[in-house]
Amino acid sequence: MTTLKRVDVHVEGIVQGVGFRPFVYSLASRLGLAGRVHNDVNGVHIEVEGALDGVEEFLTALERDAPVLSEIERVTVVSGEPAGHRGFTIAASDPSGLRRALISADSATCDDCLRELADPADRRHRYPFVNCTNCGPRYTIVRGVPYDRPLTTMAPFGMCDDCAREYHDPGDRRYHAQPTCCPACGPRLRLRDARGTELCGDPIICAAGLLRAGRVVAVKGLGGYHLAVVASDEQAAAALRGRKHREDKPFAVMAADLAQARRLCEIDDVAATLLTGRARPIVLLPRRAGAPVAPSVAPGNRSLGLMLPYTPLHHLLLAELAEPIVLTSGNVSDEPIAHEDADALTRLGGIADAFLTHDREIHTRADDSVVRPLCGEVTVLRRARGYAPEPLALRRPAPRPVLACGAELKSTFCLVQGRRAFVSQHIGDLENYDTLRSFVEGIDHYCGLFDIRPRIVAHDLHPDYLSTKHALEIPGVEHVGVQHHHAHIASCLADNGDPGPVIGVAFDGLGYGTDGTLWGGEFLRADLIGFERLGHLAQVPMPGGVAAIRQPWRMTAAYLRDDHPGLGVARRNAEHWPGVLRMAATGLNSPLTSSAGRLFDAVSALLGIRDKITYEGQAAIELEQRADLSETGVYQADITTAGPLVVQGGDLVRAAAADLAAGVDPAVIAGRFHNGVAAAITRACAALRQSTGLTAVALSGGVFQNALLLERTVQRLRAAGFRVLKHVRVPPNDGGVSLGQAAVAAARDRA
Repeated sequence: MTTLKRVDVHVEGIVQGVGFRPFVYSLASRLGLAGRVHNDVNGVHIEVEGALDGVEEFLTALERDAPVLSEIERVTVVSGEPAGHRGFTIAASDPSGLRRALISADSATCDDCLRELADPADRRHRYPFVNCTNCGPRYTIVRGVPYDRPLTTMAPFGMCDDCAREYHDPGDRRYHAQPTCCPACGPRLRLRDARGTELCGDPIICAAGLLRAGRVVAVKGLGGYHLAVVASDEQAAAALRGRKHREDKPFAVMAADLAQARRLCEIDDVAATLLTGRARPIVLLPRRAGAPVAPSVAPGNRSLGLMLPYTPLHHLLLAELAEPIVLTSGNVSDEPIAHEDADALTRLGGIADAFLTHDREIHTRADDSVVRPLCGEVTVLRRARGYAPEPLALRRPAPRPVLACGAELKSTFCLVQGRRAFVSQHIGDLENYDTLRSFVEGIDHYCGLFDIRPRIVAHDLHPDYLSTKHALEIPGVEHVGVQHHHAHIASCLADNGDPGPVIGVAFDGLGYGTDGTLWGGEFLRADLIGFERLGHLAQVPMPGGVAAIRQPWRMTAAYLRDDHPGLGVARRNAEHWPGVLRMAATGLNSPLTSSAGRLFDAVSALLGIRDKITYEGQAAIELEQRADLSETGVYQADITTAGPLVVQGGDLVRAAAADLAAGVDPAVIAGRFHNGVAAAITRACAALRQSTGLTAVALSGGVFQNALLLERTVQRLRAAGFRVLKHVRVPPNDGGVSLGQAAVAAARDRA
């Protein structure tokens, strides 16, 4: 006699809008099982019954073979008595209760859809909006919940009979795929000139022709508009740079496929997986010698930000053009990416010669994500399209819902409900009204999508940050201030699921310290609840305040003063040095800082690499790019341990100046400086291990985006017997601060 079994299964995670119900239907039908499946506010609920071995195989395959876009957080199984179901059905959704179901990030076009795109016999041949349950737009088209077509920007497009049949067929891969469409019923592609007038001809072919002719074309993607030129065209790249007011910051490049990408960059297995994965981020990779890329694409940089097509439109355009293109955010420097059609025409009309656009609205803007392979793993440097709004799991749940408002630069916010931390997409620097509006609207959108009403609002201690001001204006909540560098280390702990305590090394540009000075080169004893400042880089004045950030040579002056023989080599701004030195000596408009970022700036300017910056971190980035990677020499920094530990960063600057005066190659000096910083960190952590007994080190802050520094530091720390935590899922820069703030607020609420 066959033994019958019945189980009720509840699946939580990203299991709606990703083909999970038809997967369950097909699996149960194949195994001869009966029952039903439906969505509810928490995920997917399944009732399944039949032969014992069939039910057990069902439970195994449920997680093993789940759809590619799904992310299963938890499966709950309860046994019961068979109910006598006949066949297996997909039942109506249950909308009752508080919503806890998740929304998938936008996903790159899948192989099945690409085959349809390329098949002349298919009704979706060359249709730039082909998609299915395994790919296509998700988060950027969602207006509200539940995730059904009427609450997406696909609502204006009624499905034709053919698409409707696919949409309602549980055996079809487009079953309940909300963006389902075809040329007969879906969005339409258009090519317009800079005044908005529609141009004749095939939009893809004509856009490719404009690019070949050296024109700038604005292309509407999943999360906003991009600006494109042919990557090998120096005149076009330089024109784009001038029109966009982006003097030096590198542009990203899109290649048609891996074969084309390999002609541009060194690509290992890790990089290939990143480039071809469903998130399709920009991947920072070593540039090949002789790569056919114009000098203006990434000036002074031996790496390229490389990505592959992630929409059918990109695939069609790259195939037609047959060479890589620059694809950079559609904005003027420091503004948010344009995503609304009328706004894009207004803001980009003076930059783009034409617009390759369409009539499917983008509801939520999302920049491209940026990642970098570091130390054999992957570090996210900008978390946006392809990753957000999918949550990160916290080690312990938050007792009450939390909103964390993040920092000022590379802004993100974070909402926490239970164990789920929803870190927003990269929003930008909160330095203008448009970015602040995007920040506030994003918070409201997330709260609505995930049914979260914050009871605690965490913020930075800096009173002038717009994120702090917004947090303090929210009424009826508990406000929690979190010191900037503690938030960095807490972010690293949350990223790694580690409660601490650790020795936290927080190296960045600037952050508001509890003593009223500007911190940035910190050694902390930290866990999620609190921290103690155990040490720091020696403080130096910042002559001119913000001017010292924009003009790194001022930091060279602050470090070297008048008493060093290498000073004459460094004085390319000789006429300004006396005034700057007087300013530093008197303290007039010269706040003290322990910033590691300013230390890197000083050496960059000393070596003649960068006296004036046009984007954040430029001097330090170009110093890393110049460094001789084979150099093993190490500059030594004195470390004092009487009282708080102090690392004399000035020793490294003076050693670099002495070598420069002796005629040593700046690339060698840059290599020795990086080695010296890594050695000083390791020696400082070893001294703190003696006094605290801590054997784990967490590395965070924007300085640790530097691959050379991170790799050398991790190697030395591990060789010294430390367990090392570094960022993987959220950025080490200020884009990860909101997660740290949220983790601290939740931990304090538990305490």
